[in-house]
Amino acid sequence: MASKSVHERIGIAIIGGSGLYSLLESASFVMLDTPFGKTPRIEIGQVRGRMVAFLPRHGEPGSSEVKHAVPPSFINFRANIYGLRSLGVTRILATQAVGAINPAIAPGTFAVVDQFIDQTRFRPTTFYDGKTEIAVVEGRSVRGVVHIDVTNPYCPELRRALVTSCASEGVKYVGKGVYVCTEGPRYETPAEIEAYRRMGADVVGMTNVPECVLSRELTMCYASIAMSTNYAAGTGPAKISHEEVAEIFNRNIENVRRVISSAVAQMPQERGCDCAQALRGAMA
Repeated sequence: MASKSVHERIGIAIIGGSGLYSLLESASFVMLDTPFGKTPRIEIGQVRGRMVAFLPRHGEPGSSEVKHAVPPSFINFRANIYGLRSLGVTRILATQAVGAINPAIAPGTFAVVDQFIDQTRFRPTTFYDGKTEIAVVEGRSVRGVVHIDVTNPYCPELRRALVTSCASEGVKYVGKGVYVCTEGPRYETPAEIEAYRRMGADVVGMTNVPECVLSRELTMCYASIAMSTNYAAGTGPAKISHEEVAEIFNRNIENVRRVISSAVAQMPQERGCDCAQALRGAMA
């Protein structure tokens, strides 16, 4: 495990797929034990001169091998987010592959989402079970019932950095969108997609929730850039295949790297948002 002094300097994390590893310079790695289980291999290195941790969300817990090993329903989101917080991380940029419900978000387009609809069923969605003592920041822990406000579930400061980066890097993007998170690992039916469209969803994926909520519960900033890799079921010309999704993602991975790297560089040194105050008024 890295030393405490290294932990204190990290501050920023990226969560996504293994194709983003090349962002990091002079990388080492750690694997952490948390009250919720082990994390996968977490890379630690630099992006544009800033210390950054990179966590592959589909990595196998406790394994140093990097591969897409864990399906969305079985990702240990609590261990992942708790592990990053224990490293000193206070800001998270996440990437996700999504299906387009809104036809304006064609494959290859990025969406800097600003709201979500949770359609998951089986995942633990909170750290606060009323019994477990949760270490939020050094020297402070919380035990009991907590009701986190998610009026703005994604950090506005990080969202601005992502939008500015998309514009400066010349990638096709939309500056807001509603992400509906389904359980998976199957893709959705056309009837479900039509229901989600009527609910106001723009894109559909399987990993954004509870990741964003758990981050807020630990007073961390979180923002997500979702890449459209396919049209959602019933809205496109053909059935969905994992090969199609992977091919579109890999074709655009360099754009993802450029946008994320630029966003890291643009983050102010100090947080100016309200995410750090998420527990204020939330405890019963």
